[in-house]
Amino acid sequence: MSDHFESTTRESLTADLAEHGYIADRGLATAVLLALKLGKPLLLEGEVGVGKTELARTIAAMLGRELIRLQCYEGIDMHHALYDWDYARQMLLVRSLSGADAAASDEVLFSERFLLQRPLLQAVRAGDRCVLLIDEIDRADDEFEAFLLELLSDFQVTIPEVGTVRAEQRPIVILTSNRTRELHDALKRRCLYTWIGFPEADREVQILRSRLPEVGEALTEQVVRAVNRLREMDLEKLPGVAETIDWAQSLDALGASSLSQDAALDTLGAVVKDRDDLQYATQSIQDVLA
Repeated sequence: MSDHFESTTRESLTADLAEHGYIADRGLATAVLLALKLGKPLLLEGEVGVGKTELARTIAAMLGRELIRLQCYEGIDMHHALYDWDYARQMLLVRSLSGADAAASDEVLFSERFLLQRPLLQAVRAGDRCVLLIDEIDRADDEFEAFLLELLSDFQVTIPEVGTVRAEQRPIVILTSNRTRELHDALKRRCLYTWIGFPEADREVQILRSRLPEVGEALTEQVVRAVNRLREMDLEKLPGVAETIDWAQSLDALGASSLSQDAALDTLGAVVKDRDDLQYATQSIQDVLA
């Protein structure tokens, strides 16, 4: 258990997150609190744009820690995630060596001098001075997921040329998934888990007021109501909180004080970001604004 957060309560954590612009409900605040107190990774699943990545950023800002982000993608491997060698500088050194120096070059070539630290190695060495965000883990393949198991179990990594590197103190680890595929049980067992869904209307209004205090209350409430109607439609991509913020910001930038039909049609591309969805929402604009 982490002594850093022994006196932290759910109420104080919720207030601290809100002070930094993140409005968390009871379930999410509880999951974050347990992750902090127990020192376990937290796996966040949910729709795109509901605030998973933003939560990691907010926790880092709240605690004054560095945010180290590993963006996952298909084909990612340890050379992109953990470490690599600076081959260009190594070749320059090899060309400059001769005779006895060349015989001893391996030890120099594979030393810290030429080691390129990627996000996972940076996080192990930073320890409790950072928050590690492993973003969109569902985009990576099974092999990379298996590679993470050693890291999440013992927070250590093995580099053949250097040895095993251990974190003196564990960093806070947040993993996110948009659930494009099912993650393996072995990974889930190493994490606490919570699902972040679309917020209730009242909480989404709070989020907008926190992020965009310059936007009028009437417009904020109208935008949230309209977005909730869009989420009830048969759209390919339902708008997340990020799109709600984009729409309110766009309307405010155009000087709109209310969500009229003309204003909505002019800015619909800020909230609906698929061609077929845009056409459908445009044709159904009266239902959206009803």
